[in-house]
Amino acid sequence: MAETTIVHLLRHGEVHNPANVLYGRLPGFHLSETGVQMAETVAKAIASRDVVALFSSPLERAQETAAPLSATFGLDVTLDDRLIEAENIFEGLMVAGGDGIFRSPSRYRYLWNPLRPSWGERYTDVVRRMKAAIDTARDAARGHEAVLVSHQLPIWIIRLAAEGRRLPHDPRRRQCGLASLTTLSFEGNRLTSVGYSEPAGALVRRPAVPGA
Repeated sequence: MAETTIVHLLRHGEVHNPANVLYGRLPGFHLSETGVQMAETVAKAIASRDVVALFSSPLERAQETAAPLSATFGLDVTLDDRLIEAENIFEGLMVAGGDGIFRSPSRYRYLWNPLRPSWGERYTDVVRRMKAAIDTARDAARGHEAVLVSHQLPIWIIRLAAEGRRLPHDPRRRQCGLASLTTLSFEGNRLTSVGYSEPAGALVRRPAVPGA
């Protein structure tokens, strides 16, 4: 029989972002105090799991979310650029209020094709790199479990692809809360199920901080 391997995709915790900007891949955005609590809560919630491999996006908020898991499981964190946030032309801009993205006509030229999307990295490219990162983690954790710390859009897009759903979507309908786990189960190399949980859901403040 094929070995069962489980790969958990962990979205990072809440970020300190008082200016309410879309931070994307910008450096210098760290977890808030609540975000640190979220990361610690997840580590405690899965401490009994058979995790033998730990990977993270290189962005600060992801590495800080991975830190309690590293301590809990005694694992080094492997940084993987394929887990990084999606590219977005609107990085650094406010996403709401008087200076929001959609208040300036000069930015409309980036919004012509939501199916691509025209304002950032192609969804198909996100799927390709995330699948490659998951394949690497699955190989590293054969018969056991791995955790990959990433970001909302990449996790949601690879889930849509895994479930055979269309990639274009309404961002407001993503099921990928802060510090949530999207869990992929494999028999050998064959995906058998997709699960979702929010171990730190009680700490999430609504609405969630944007720019995930």
